[in-house]
Amino acid sequence: MKKNICLAIALVMILTPMYFTASCAKKAVQVEPVATTQQQDPKASDRSAEAAGQARRPTEDRLQAEAPSREAATRAFVNENIHFTFDSSVLSDQAQEVIKSKAEYLRTNPSARVTVEGHCDERGTTAYNIALGDRRAESVKNFLVTLGINADRLNTLSYGEERPIAIGQNEASWAKNRRAQFVINSFPSDRKTRMNATKAQRQDVVLDELSVPPAVLSVGNQQCLFSLRSLCDLG
Repeated sequence: MKKNICLAIALVMILTPMYFTASCAKKAVQVEPVATTQQQDPKASDRSAEAAGQARRPTEDRLQAEAPSREAATRAFVNENIHFTFDSSVLSDQAQEVIKSKAEYLRTNPSARVTVEGHCDERGTTAYNIALGDRRAESVKNFLVTLGINADRLNTLSYGEERPIAIGQNEASWAKNRRAQFVINSFPSDRKTRMNATKAQRQDVVLDELSVPPAVLSVGNQQCLFSLRSLCDLG
């Protein structure tokens, strides 16, 4: 009997370590994955930059090639005036054709904003000619709006009889002075076109309050009386 008890105790002592060893062996060893960092190929970056440069080059070449024609179109837009008959703000068929060409320019250059200036010959009072010049400028603006040009891009300004382009006491001179002309306020993005347009429309302007009387400035539906110097001070 005592022998059997000793044998049982011996078996327990042998089997117990074996059980724990087997249990530990069954546990899976978890190993955290090691993150790998993918290094960027510098040659690939150079190739991407070169490809982007090649994609831009045709556009830059095209803009450079088109610059002379854009410059000519801007000069024509600024220099071609709309003319009126005596004491009238009605647009003739010829005047409407000129305005249509200007509308095409404005559609081609959607960032351009312009002022339509109204002018008169020297006959009539200063106040009457200021009002007549305003009607002429508004007539041109309204026709442009009917052609699809946004009114927010168009301001009007009347100088009346105070800025003649022809000096003479005859019908030929008066006919040239009865006009509406355009000034570009904001220009196309091309720098050379912008600079040449500035020269074309500003070369004869003399900022002298004594030689340029007050004028009516119309912005939208509002009209105010300004001197040229006050306009310069404001802007």
